[in-house]
Amino acid sequence: MQLNNLKPAAGSTKSGKRIARGQGSGRGGTSTRGHKGAKSRSGYKSKRNFEGGQMPLQMRLPKRGFNSPNRVEYVALNLENLQAISEKHGLSEITPTSLYDAGIIKKNDRYKVLGNGEVTSALTITAHAVSASAKEAIEKAGGSITTA
Repeated sequence: MQLNNLKPAAGSTKSGKRIARGQGSGRGGTSTRGHKGAKSRSGYKSKRNFEGGQMPLQMRLPKRGFNSPNRVEYVALNLENLQAISEKHGLSEITPTSLYDAGIIKKNDRYKVLGNGEVTSALTITAHAVSASAKEAIEKAGGSITTA
């Protein structure tokens, strides 16, 4: 066997449609493109979201509201969550890196401490934001909180 003698298996290949090769081929005349219109012309390329001249969906729907490009999203963590995290992982100091290592927040998440629940142990917390009630409860339990 030599490379120049190789052939595909019998029946495994088919010749392609021979379009626009005369009336006798059965695919002459308009060459399967139909009559007139953009799709019958050479060089036709459909635009993205083109609906045949009908007003496209994204243009039919109303545009409402405003999305601020400077919005800061926070992950909300209540005091009860922080207490459970400190007990489960044996932490007395809670920082964004320790929460990331524990799998509670993502690497670039900012988190805010909220005042729902109680803190029984003295925790040292570093957060991006804190509510007034949460700060009061943490300091009441003998802990401290700093915003980063």
